[in-house]
Amino acid sequence: MKIAFYGSSILSSYWNGAATYYRGILKALAEHGYDITFFEPDAYDRQSHRDIEPPSWCRVVVYPATAEGLHGVVRQASAADVVVKASGVGFADDELLAGTMAAARDDAVRIWWDVDAPATLAELHAGPAHPLRRALPELDLVLTYGGGEPVIQAYRQLGASDCIPIYNALDPSTHHPVPHDPRFDAELGFLGNRLPDREARVEEFFLRPASLLPDRRFILGGSGWADKACPANVARIGHVSTEAHNAFNCSPRAVLNINRDSMASTGFSPPTRVFEAAGAGACLITDFWAGIEMFLQPGTEVLVVRDGADVAELLRSLDADQAARIGQAALRRVLAEHTYDRRAVQLDRVLKATLDAKRKELAA
Repeated sequence: MKIAFYGSSILSSYWNGAATYYRGILKALAEHGYDITFFEPDAYDRQSHRDIEPPSWCRVVVYPATAEGLHGVVRQASAADVVVKASGVGFADDELLAGTMAAARDDAVRIWWDVDAPATLAELHAGPAHPLRRALPELDLVLTYGGGEPVIQAYRQLGASDCIPIYNALDPSTHHPVPHDPRFDAELGFLGNRLPDREARVEEFFLRPASLLPDRRFILGGSGWADKACPANVARIGHVSTEAHNAFNCSPRAVLNINRDSMASTGFSPPTRVFEAAGAGACLITDFWAGIEMFLQPGTEVLVVRDGADVAELLRSLDADQAARIGQAALRRVLAEHTYDRRAVQLDRVLKATLDAKRKELAA
């Protein structure tokens, strides 16, 4: 089965938090026999910050971020059995959605794959004339990387035929325990790009505990933080490429997950960082969000906090042995239940059932 997948980037994680997700799920899907072509625009300087070269399990087409480049790749949707337009491609998203779905064959499955569903749904509810809102009834399926029942029901109410979460997960071949790296030595590490609906939560859950524990070292990784005012004990280390994520997760006493506002309020949306950290055996601290127990058990596999004061209190009492026990318990859980291989089995069933139902309908 051929898949044409139009996304932000599979080659670069630079200003592109979805890269790990795309790599994990598509690599696992390719192992089930799918022939995948990933189309990504040459935008946001991502191509000069590649983390990987084009992989063997996926053909990658990088196209110019121009009208001509867009037109060239849109036409290629006609060769696929499954056509996927992901959210947040970053160049001419509305035109790309309209073009790829129009170019798809009548017997192809048309999919909107939302990697930021809470934010997308807020846009759709605020804009009745939004192009995606008009397109939803004509699509065969909505997939999301999180959101749970609230997102499923919201998409169905907006006219989607169905909405199925394909949650983030772990690829143990890329994210796994490694030796301690002195570059990332710290009491607490946080890795995430600076975004408007994340910054206030970073101030509360990361910078506030740093100010409360001035004798402890904190490291802040990700793009956009260079001019952010931080306590003196916070080291801003900039973009951390994916090949260094394991060392980043394994070296601090604990690592912190901070959800964006929309995902925290919706819940059921574990970001890739949760599984990357757990896969490395890191002691993970996360802000609270509904549904976390579906993925990790609070108290034994992950530490859950409500504010920055909670983070500081945890760090005062967290010793190396306790951190190691929590990290190892998280690693066992994600290896048993939350790998991309498992997600691919689920997705394979969904795609085949959807394609089969569509072709039966056309034949009737």
